[in-house]
Amino acid sequence: MSLAQATRFARRELRGGLKGFRILLACLALGVAAIAAVGTVRASIEAGLAREGAALLGGDAELDFTYRFANDAERAWMAEVATEVSEIADFRSMAVVGEERGLTQIKAVDDAYPLVGSVELSPDIPLDQAIGLQNNLPGAVMERVLADRLGLETGDTFALGTQDFVLTALLEREPDSAAGGFALGPRTIVRTESLANSALLAPGTLFSTKYRMTLPPGAGLEALEADARAQFEDSGMRWTDARNGAPGVSEFVDRLGAFLILVGLSGLAVGGVGVSSAVRAYLAGKTTVIATLRTLGAERRLIFMTYFIQIGVLSLLGVLIGLALGALAPIVLAPLIEARLPIPASFAIYPGPLAEAAVYGLLTAFLFTLWPLARTDDVRAATLFRDALAGGRLLPAPRYLAVTALALAALLGCAGIFSGTWWLTLWTAGGIAGALVLLVGAAVLIRIISRRCSRFSRGRPVLRWALAAISSPREGATPVVLSLGLGLSVLAAVGQIDGNLRNAITGNLPDVAPSYFFVDIQKDQMDGYSQRLADDPAVARVQSAPMLRGIITRINDRPAAEVAGDHWVLQGDRGVTYSGPMPEGTRLTEGTWWDSEYSGPPLISFAAEEAAEMGLNIGDTLTVNILGRDITGTIASFREVDFSTAGIGFILSMNPSALAGAPHSFISTVYAEEEAEARILRDLASAYPNITAIRVRDAIDRVADVLSGLAAATSYGAAATLLTGFLVLIGAAAAGTQARIFEAAVLRTLGADRRRILSSFALRSAILGLAAGLVALAAGIAGGWAVSHFILDTDYSVIWSSALMIVAGGIVATLVAGMAFAYGPLRARPAQVLRARE
Repeated sequence: MSLAQATRFARRELRGGLKGFRILLACLALGVAAIAAVGTVRASIEAGLAREGAALLGGDAELDFTYRFANDAERAWMAEVATEVSEIADFRSMAVVGEERGLTQIKAVDDAYPLVGSVELSPDIPLDQAIGLQNNLPGAVMERVLADRLGLETGDTFALGTQDFVLTALLEREPDSAAGGFALGPRTIVRTESLANSALLAPGTLFSTKYRMTLPPGAGLEALEADARAQFEDSGMRWTDARNGAPGVSEFVDRLGAFLILVGLSGLAVGGVGVSSAVRAYLAGKTTVIATLRTLGAERRLIFMTYFIQIGVLSLLGVLIGLALGALAPIVLAPLIEARLPIPASFAIYPGPLAEAAVYGLLTAFLFTLWPLARTDDVRAATLFRDALAGGRLLPAPRYLAVTALALAALLGCAGIFSGTWWLTLWTAGGIAGALVLLVGAAVLIRIISRRCSRFSRGRPVLRWALAAISSPREGATPVVLSLGLGLSVLAAVGQIDGNLRNAITGNLPDVAPSYFFVDIQKDQMDGYSQRLADDPAVARVQSAPMLRGIITRINDRPAAEVAGDHWVLQGDRGVTYSGPMPEGTRLTEGTWWDSEYSGPPLISFAAEEAAEMGLNIGDTLTVNILGRDITGTIASFREVDFSTAGIGFILSMNPSALAGAPHSFISTVYAEEEAEARILRDLASAYPNITAIRVRDAIDRVADVLSGLAAATSYGAAATLLTGFLVLIGAAAAGTQARIFEAAVLRTLGADRRRILSSFALRSAILGLAAGLVALAAGIAGGWAVSHFILDTDYSVIWSSALMIVAGGIVATLVAGMAFAYGPLRARPAQVLRARE
């Protein structure tokens, strides 16, 4: 009976329209739309990757090997299970035109490539024709950016190693580009047999081979994978198939999408502040209605249920609007999004992301409306005719606190499950909670300071009026500081993290980073290579080391993944080196180094930090697959390895006799004056055409470009949060319009002119914006430090340019919102306003 009455009363209340709830609807709709849009884009990309898995991979399945081509047994297995096989060799080298040199990622292919999809060239000619013989020289195609850098046009000649090639076309698109991962140089495609005289695929050089297969209809990928792993995984084989044709891209999309959704939750938290303010303002305006109901004998439960149902219906409407916007926006913007994506996406309406966004929206609305509604439970009928909702207890009854805690736990649980990253969810929740507590405390402190400072503002009426208004509970300082401050906090944290990441990558380059990495140096070239650099006064330091690649397959004779999980060291192959005497500068943290003449069973020195993460101890055994051969060694020591210097750093080092006979090359880093870099590269590349030089500054630029894209995507999410905060500001300003009309009427009656009153309005807005900006800056700096220190493990310094923009943004936002509602109070006639208050 009570529920039926509450529903009937709520339906009658809803007849009054949406007045007072526009901000509630806008805040919920924007927050839900942001989360739904991110989820829809992520689902669209995942659907595109699943649909085009074979095309992205270049076949139905792929076997990948490091440092070698497939052996006879592996080739026989592929020939048995596949209808067609394509062999690809992938490596880096230098494209040379006269004195010009450019780093390129070479893809050496056979006649079967591509098994799936097609290569697009300019001019539009078949690939087999483009990479065939051209006047007794092999043909090649390369990306336009590399051709422009080298000054090449179609028909021109360039060299790869010791082999000349003719550029026959420009590479516009390769169907399997997404499966190749991150590349430091633009792509060049040649025939594998054309490299026979290039000296680029000599034993020990750094390259990988991929064997793409098309399978007969009905072939079970899961069963084939299990068979391949059982036979060849210990030989260093890696398996990929069309179920996830670009695993690196898919994982990146999942993680970025999860992070952006958590940023979107910050926006919903800001919107929740607006929802709470809207509910408080609405209930304050319903004092007469509530008083009448209580006088007629209505129970507290009936009143609570009446407004709970009403606000629940409106919240559901806001969520539905947000879902519609979030679902349709990606579809409408699909052409623009697809043009920026290097991977396919299938844009449609996906129920999963919409359901996720709806759960977030409804739980947020419930959390932020429960406390305002609970306050109606504490007032008596005799006080409802006064300003009842302005007083009362700070906290609601214990039962409401318990329900709030359960709802908050449900929200965090859903966020953890949906995002799949519990640690990031908890960090985000902790950051939001900390920022809210800080902002609430700041709002209270601002009111106290304003009240105490107003007595010292005699003779400055504009300042006195502004401070008096801020200290008044009717001004709404708390929602202003909360909404704007939380949005600015997210934006500030993003700016600090982005700036510190850039500093970590580029800030110390002149002092600590080498000029070049040189790879694929053959053993018989080391003496001449070292002599050339030793005689150059511009070279400050040279570090060289043997270089092999290996896959850790077993730990203590158990599969490595069973012991160390999905640690990054086990994800693919890792650099392996050897050394007799302990290299200069090596610092052991535990164990001992082997004697320089040691020739017993293989011993291993492992990176200390990674060993601790993987749970390794001195005396444990590791099985490393190198060139298809298993080598099992015992861990003899742990040592510090600092990858942040951009120098040579190996996870795993062994004694020389353990790798005796394994073909390999050398890697070297050269620290030289910047003015001498071009000359050093020219001399070494001329003397040793097979050597590949990677300029560290260029590699850093490529990484910085990737970071720019990530920062931009995150900034868009933070901007949505800030826009929600601005909407809450608009709502707070609109809710205070009547109070400002009365205030302006009193001041004008006492002789104040409109200019001074307007100045007072502007000053109070600026003070609140400055306060919100400063608090947001503190929260952003703290959040940026926490992420940089605990997650990214980088040094931290405040990025003051970003910080000042945050403070300025707070002032501008509150000024715009405040001034947007200043015209009405200044225009009202004092006599009419004061008579209405009688």
